[in-house]
Amino acid sequence: MFSLERWQEVFQTIGKNKLRTILTMISVITGIFILVVLLGVGEGMKNGIKSTFQDDAENEISVYDGVTTVEYKGLNPGRKIQFKNEDFEQISRTHASDIDKKSSMYRIWSGLISYKDESGSYRIEGVLPDYEFIEKVSLISGRFLNQQDQKATEKYMAIGKKVKDDLFGDNKALGKMVEVSGINFKVIGVYTDPGGEREESRVYIPLSTSQKVFGGGQNIRQMNFTIPKRDNYDEALAESNRIVSKIERDLKSIHKVAPSDASGIRVRSTIEETKRFYDLTSVISLFFWSVGVATLFAGIIGVSNIMLIIVKERTKEIGIRKALGAKPFSIIGMVLHESIFVTTIAGFIGLILGLILLENLGPLIDTEFIKNPEVNLNIAVTTLGLLVIAGALAGFFPARKAAKIKPIVALRDE
Repeated sequence: MFSLERWQEVFQTIGKNKLRTILTMISVITGIFILVVLLGVGEGMKNGIKSTFQDDAENEISVYDGVTTVEYKGLNPGRKIQFKNEDFEQISRTHASDIDKKSSMYRIWSGLISYKDESGSYRIEGVLPDYEFIEKVSLISGRFLNQQDQKATEKYMAIGKKVKDDLFGDNKALGKMVEVSGINFKVIGVYTDPGGEREESRVYIPLSTSQKVFGGGQNIRQMNFTIPKRDNYDEALAESNRIVSKIERDLKSIHKVAPSDASGIRVRSTIEETKRFYDLTSVISLFFWSVGVATLFAGIIGVSNIMLIIVKERTKEIGIRKALGAKPFSIIGMVLHESIFVTTIAGFIGLILGLILLENLGPLIDTEFIKNPEVNLNIAVTTLGLLVIAGALAGFFPARKAAKIKPIVALRDE
């Protein structure tokens, strides 16, 4: 119940000890300010880690050929496994109901690309149209490869922004002809990639073209698939493990690789990497929350100490109140009112200052590991809840001590 007299009393007590109240509030302001800034930086680190380690599809399955290490069905170890187009087609057909996007790849690790007087060595990857979504590329201009390019073995290429800047500078690249190992290719698209320059130093051409131009025949280097996203991580992980096991089993059967041979054929899922990302960001959040709450707790201890001093100073007054019939709950409420009020007001000021700092400086911070530090609404509301709880805790022990004061002892207090 609202009591005007109680609030007048709170303001009167604060007014009598302005300096002490201000110093107490500063400790809480500092604690909540540091907490908010740390949480903002933690969110920025989460954004940075997400940008760095989740460049590609979160639900991707990649399949690589390798060299066998185990004898199997009369075949010696040390065999080089070579995937073919038919392997990819068979896996795509067999697991069509489980697969969302799919692409095989024929890679040239270092291909010389020239335009007029400019040239450079870049990774050239022959892929299928779905690779645009698997790699999460974003087109700046033009388009990505399509099924008609693959079918017609077109000499087209989509180049990364880094390649475009190196070869064309500020000039337009779209529609220009570049030379790759003495063969002319037409630039049909320029893309950016969340992986940055490393990913933007690649050139994509139709798979059929890469196999024909670079003598690959029917060979492919790897296969990439994505699976439909699930509602939660556990479902996604279970589904991913199931499909990975089936693909690995089928390919090992086709190429006569021992089931226990981990080197002959390797199947990797990014779902587990995504889990490691979430685990890492959770640890970061927990660390910053711990440091921030510890800092806030130090300020709360200061408030509690001040409230103990206030109770000591008002011992005689409290004794008189109890002698006149004041209930222990009333005495506790008197102390808690002041404690919660001071803590909440100070904390709110610290919260606002922290949000202002992040709002103004956050957009200016854009490093590899910290991007757009901010505090969302849920965290702000949680912080306000912490303030009220902190104020109650700061006043609880002094209030309990005040409630236990005996009137006869208090009246003798000098």
